[in-house]
Parts: sequence; structure tokens; C-alpha cells
Amino acid sequence: MKFVWRHWLMMVVLGMFSVQVAASEGWSSYKTRFMATDGRIKDTANNNVSHTEGQGFAMLLAVDNDDRQGFERLWQWTRLHLSNKHNGLFYWRYNPAAADPVIDKNNASDGDVLIAWALLRAGEKWNVADYLTQSDKIQRAIVSRNVIRFAGYTVMLPGAQGFNKTSYVVLNPSYFLFPAWRDFARRSHLKIWSQLIDDGFDLLGKMNHFGRSALPLDWVALNVDGSMAPAIAWPPRFSYDAIRIPLYIWWYDPQSLRLVPFQRYWANYSRLQTPAWINVSTNEAAPYNMDGGLLAVRDLIMGDTAQLTDRLDAQENYYSASLRLLVWSAWQSRQAK
Repeated sequence: MKFVWRHWLMMVVLGMFSVQVAASEGWSSYKTRFMATDGRIKDTANNNVSHTEGQGFAMLLAVDNDDRQGFERLWQWTRLHLSNKHNGLFYWRYNPAAADPVIDKNNASDGDVLIAWALLRAGEKWNVADYLTQSDKIQRAIVSRNVIRFAGYTVMLPGAQGFNKTSYVVLNPSYFLFPAWRDFARRSHLKIWSQLIDDGFDLLGKMNHFGRSALPLDWVALNVDGSMAPAIAWPPRFSYDAIRIPLYIWWYDPQSLRLVPFQRYWANYSRLQTPAWINVSTNEAAPYNMDGGLLAVRDLIMGDTAQLTDRLDAQENYYSASLRLLVWSAWQSRQAK
């Protein structure tokens, strides 16, 4: 009986170990491929530059994979190289090959939100007061520098500079980070985060009228009279930015009716033959199909969760891998509830 008991106990321990290895396989691969030893995330599809978006993505993934050491390296690099001490936000882009790696001093509000959200989650998970303090400071800076009232809506501008044109503002709806805003509201009890959520969903509803697909798009103009139109400086596409919109909606509420337009559109195509983007004005579709992280978003929204995995494809670039692992984190967080 002792042998049987010991054999059973060993198998349980080995099983627990194998589950842990499987759960962290994607994160380990991600770090090996995209994270430098100092904590900088390299955008492998964009000359290995770095963004606050990438630092924020990776910080979230480190928390979800209980990688406190990796998180600290990511945070310290971000803090050292991207912090803008004049406004409490972060320089959005870092080019290691340039004489001045942060020649553009603007921020990207989604990157700021992702970093603040990761710090909040890390502080709560590991009981680190400084992470919570830093998150609170960034949240206040976002509200001060990026959140405005315009045309009857509370909106978060994509950056502190260049997006308020007086007669209209330019918005990027893939920056509508609903689950982060909800956590900020819970933490601070500031109504402005709930207003961003409510008005963000209202604005997404108004974007369903641009074309037959009924999909939002990467960049949009909100006019002073409350009307909306595709932003003129970008192609009017539901594309590589906007693919994050349904992910963040699902992460906030898997039953949201705002997911229906995506589900209806994607239902017109088979899983492996879904165009990577669509021009919402002309209905022209991409000549190539979704794969990697884009396909993972589609699988999540369409309920094809058997296809979800944290294993990265051999040739997957930084952005695709980030989307895949974020989908996995969103899915796993729901399974834990």
C-alpha cells in the first residue's frame, strides 16, 4: 500500500508540474523571442523598436503568469527609458538605433492605460504598495492629459498632442480598454472611468453605420455636433488596430451585445478563410486571411474556444504573439471565475 500511495502522490505532483509547464509555455517562448535581458519588448515586425503598448502587454502577461521577476524588469526598463517626468505619462515609441531613441515626445494613451492596469493588477496580486501607488499616479495623469469632454461624450484621446482638432477629435476605438477602465473605477471610485465605459460603448454603436459590414474601424473622427466619420488620415478599415476592440469588449463582458456585429460579419466566412481586414466604406476585403493572434481573437468571439492555445507559431511576430497570449489570458481569467 505504501508503494501505491507514493506512486499516486508522485503522479499527482508530476501532473501538477506538467500543468504548470503547459500553462507557462507561451509566456516563456514570448520572453525568449521578444524580451531583451533588460526588459525591453522588441517589435519584430517593425525594426525591433519598442512601444508602451508592448511594455504594457508584456507586463500584463507577466502578472498572469506569476512572473514577478520578469514584471520588475519590464517595469524598470519602461520607467527608466520611457517616463515623461513633465506630465506623468510615457513616451510612446523607443528606437534603439536612433541618436535620440524617443524623438517623438507624445504618449499613446492605450500604452499608458496598459501599464497602469498591469501595475494595479501586480500590486494587488503580490501585495506591493509601490506598484499601486505608481498605478494611481498614472491613472491621474491619464485623466488630466488625455480624457476630455467633447460633443457630449467623455472620451480618451489617443495622445496628449495632435488629436484635438477643435471642430473634431480623432479617436482610436482599439484604445477603449473597458476591462482596465472598470478596474480603475473599482480602485479610485472616480465616475470618469465609468463614463468612459458608457460613452465608449455608445460611440461603438454609432460606428456600426459606416458600411455594410457594420464594423468599427481603426481611426475615427468625432465631430463637434456628435456625428462620426472615418478619420481622413488613415484607410477606413477594420484592421490590425481595430481587431483589439472585440477582445476588450469580451474581456469586459462576454455576453455584450456589442459583440454581435463581429459575430455576424465573421459568420460569413469559414474560420481559416476570414479576411485579415475590411474597408468599411467600400467593403473591399484583404487578399489574405487571418492567422495567428488575429485568428485567436476571432475564435474567442465566435466561441470556438477549443482552438485557443498559448503556444506560439514558429514564425509569429511580436504583435500576433501578443494578441494570442492576451486572448489566452482573457479566456483563462473567465474560466477561473
